Amino acid sequence: MKIWARIQSLSFGQLWKLLVVFLKHPLYILPTIRATKETMETCNILFGDAHFRSGKANAFRHAYWNFMICKNSMKFYKNDQISTNWAEKFTNLYEKVTQNEKLDQIMDFHNNKVGRMVFLKKYDLNKQEITDLLMKMSQKAIKFEETDTLNIDSEQLIYIED
Repeated sequence: MKIWARIQSLSFGQLWKLLVVFLKHPLYILPTIRATKETMETCNILFGDAHFRSGKANAFRHAYWNFMICKNSMKFYKNDQISTNWAEKFTNLYEKVTQNEKLDQIMDFHNNKVGRMVFLKKYDLNKQEITDLLMKMSQKAIKFEETDTLNIDSEQLIYIED
């Protein structure tokens, strides 16, 4: 599902929850929107519509999105932990209000976390370097099934379908 279609599909209550978070943290609005736009543009170029499915391209997108939210937020706050906390707060809320299928939600939460973990270790990478790194990581992503147990601390991207 495309991002605008996803936003339009949200109920008033879901949109309200996202809006409240932004109203409490107005300085994060622009960095988050910019990161989201950059992520979608990059993924459209690299993967076409494949990143809207539950494969390796989607795993890349979620990790990249979180990395970019952290990186863009850090320009304002100059603190990697504050930036990471914001990305976690916003993307966790987004995943909760969009109410994906259980397995998709597990995958998205995990890959979002991987993006933030990579940021904390490699926040100085430029856009091309992080793209290259996450592309390599997505190529090595592990297929995840409902019967699998997930190592919470794993920095390996996961996907559901080929």
